[in-house]
Amino acid sequence: MKTARLLEALDTQVAALGELIAPLAGHSSMTPRFDRQRFRTTGRRMQDFMDEIRSNLAQLHHCVEAQETEQLAWLAEHLALQIGALQREAATWQLRTHDSAHLGLGKLHKKLLEHQEFERRLMAMKREREALAAQAETLVDQQQLHREIDALEGRLTRCREATQKIERALARLRR
Repeated sequence: MKTARLLEALDTQVAALGELIAPLAGHSSMTPRFDRQRFRTTGRRMQDFMDEIRSNLAQLHHCVEAQETEQLAWLAEHLALQIGALQREAATWQLRTHDSAHLGLGKLHKKLLEHQEFERRLMAMKREREALAAQAETLVDQQQLHREIDALEGRLTRCREATQKIERALARLRR
C-alpha cells in the first residue's frame, strides 16, 4: 500500500517535470549537462534526459512487481537524484545562453530562449487557472476563470507560433 502511494507520487512528479521540460525539450547544448553517473544518455537535448527518467520510472515499476528490493532501492534513489538534477537544470536553463548549440546565431537564439520561457510561464499560469476553476464555487468565478483560461490559450498559441517561426529561421540559417 505504501509502495503504491510512493510510486503514484513519483508518477505525478515525473509528469509535472515533463510539463516543465516541454518548452525546453528541443533545446540542446554544446557541452554535456550532466556527468555519466547521473544520466547515461549521450544526447544533449532536455528531452533525452526526460526520456531516460521515464525509462527508469518504468523499470522501477517493474522492480516493484518483481519484488527486487536491492535494485528497487538503488533505482529509486537514482531516479530521485535524476529528477532533482533535471528540475535544477530547468530552473536555470535561461542562464546558459553561452552554452548553446546555436551560439553563432546570437539575437535569434536569444529570442527563441525568451519565447520558450514565455511559453513555460504561460503554461504554468494556465494550469493554475484551471485548478482554480475546478475549485471555484460560484458561476461568476468559474466564468471569469474560463475567460482567463481562453485568453491564456490564445496567448499560448501565438507564443508557440512565434517559437516555430524562430525555429524555422534558425534552421534556414544553419543550412
